[in-house]
Amino acid sequence: MLKHLVIKNYALIRHLEMSPATGLNIITGETGAGKSIMLGAVGLLLGNRADTRVLYDEEEKCIIEGTFGIGAYALEAFFEEEELDYEADCVIRREISPKGKSRAFINDTPVTLDVLNQLGEALMDIHSQHETLLLGDQRFQLSLLDAYAGNATLLQDYRQAYRDYSKARKALDSLQTEARALQQEAEFNQFQFEELSRMSLAADEQESLEEELQVLENAEEIKRRLNETLEALGRSELSATAHLAAGKQGLQAIRDFSPAYAAFAERLNNLIIEANDLEQEMEREEERVEYDPERTQEVQQRLSEIYRLQQKHGVKDIAALLAIQEDLDAKLQKIGNLDESIAAAEKALEASRQQMQTLADSLSERRGSVMDRIVSDLTELLSALGMPDAHLEIKHEQVDCQNDGADRVNILFSANKGLPAQELRKVASGGEFSRLMFCVKYVLADKIALPTIIFDEIDTGISGEIAIKMAAMMQRMARNHQVIAISHLPQIAARGEAHYFVYKDNSQAKTVSAMRRLSEEERVLEIAKMIGGDQPSDTAFQSARELMAG
Repeated sequence: MLKHLVIKNYALIRHLEMSPATGLNIITGETGAGKSIMLGAVGLLLGNRADTRVLYDEEEKCIIEGTFGIGAYALEAFFEEEELDYEADCVIRREISPKGKSRAFINDTPVTLDVLNQLGEALMDIHSQHETLLLGDQRFQLSLLDAYAGNATLLQDYRQAYRDYSKARKALDSLQTEARALQQEAEFNQFQFEELSRMSLAADEQESLEEELQVLENAEEIKRRLNETLEALGRSELSATAHLAAGKQGLQAIRDFSPAYAAFAERLNNLIIEANDLEQEMEREEERVEYDPERTQEVQQRLSEIYRLQQKHGVKDIAALLAIQEDLDAKLQKIGNLDESIAAAEKALEASRQQMQTLADSLSERRGSVMDRIVSDLTELLSALGMPDAHLEIKHEQVDCQNDGADRVNILFSANKGLPAQELRKVASGGEFSRLMFCVKYVLADKIALPTIIFDEIDTGISGEIAIKMAAMMQRMARNHQVIAISHLPQIAARGEAHYFVYKDNSQAKTVSAMRRLSEEERVLEIAKMIGGDQPSDTAFQSARELMAG
């Protein structure tokens, strides 16, 4: 239920606060004073969109905040799913900046309007004069049948089955689409895979081949330079090693004269050993290097093919080519496995379809079983509200499974004797529509746990004894629900547990809407004015007291 409401800087409202009673709350006031403006503000708490035109002062932000007692409505799972802090007293806030930016909060955590709307649907039901159009809505008519039949759990199970079916359908479609795409690409992928596979690529061969080609292409120059070096190093009589050997003999003759000379001799001996090793390795390398035009051509062709493949696939090394080859192989293998995957997906789809259809059939059966009772109850209520000749029918047909089941229903209505029932949008006056919608809300109130129900001038087009009966029905609804009724009828205003009066304050430079809760004596005066005008007679006062005494 709504415990406290604060509205700041909205439309004609500068600042308004109210703490509604738990039962029947009445809001009255002069036309244009702002009664429905308050409902617009409440609508923002439920996720309606807004813009800067709602600002009373365009330099300040608009704030609408409602505190709701939600401890009895099993909403913990919703808060957990949306990762919101759960409190028995839930605070919902909307803020609209002068620049038009809108923000929404639940217990000070920012949320989207969709989340706000989902929570709002569990907290409030607002009926306005224009909501009669909702009666013709397929989902609303189905919800009426489901409420009567107690289908909440069954409908939840069906919707989960419908989601499972939709998911299985998408999975199969995805596999089939993938199979078609892979099949179209299969020949090309096979060609590319075989092209790469034939190369028998090794991860490090490119660097090795490039190094080998450098040697092969420069073999004559390399051999000439190596031979020149070998000649200078050890092959000639005046080679470096010959000079080093002569120097070694000289140092050997004096090494005993000083440790320094012995060290020189040792170091020179090491040089001779290193020179001999170097000479041997260079001789082996010189022998290995051969001018081989055939091998040169082989290496050039191999590298040329590697470079071509890298350019073709837009990569720079063999590792990337091997990764592409592996991916192509996986795609080719997948084509062979897709048939099995598709068969399994088709089997899963059929299983989910059967489960969904079974639940849809149960929904249809339960919905059909309550149609006569709904027609009977609504007809009886309409008769009590001054429409004894009202006639209702519910047309029902089976359709393909959708989110709400496999049913299409259409409520047909006639307000007058002898006239056939027709679609709601084609028949009934505003007052008749209001009474029909009120009866629907009345019967739903016993079926659906809505904490707060708001009626915006649902009493349009009625008066007298009918208004008294409607007021009594509102009182009965208020036993289990918080009811807020904006009314212009004294018969209804007199039954309220709390009575709020909305008025215009013209004392400032700009008109503002204000609201205050009336005391018992103020209520008598207000109801008397509703009966007899601004200067009510003693009779009007007496009638007001009698209405309030009930």
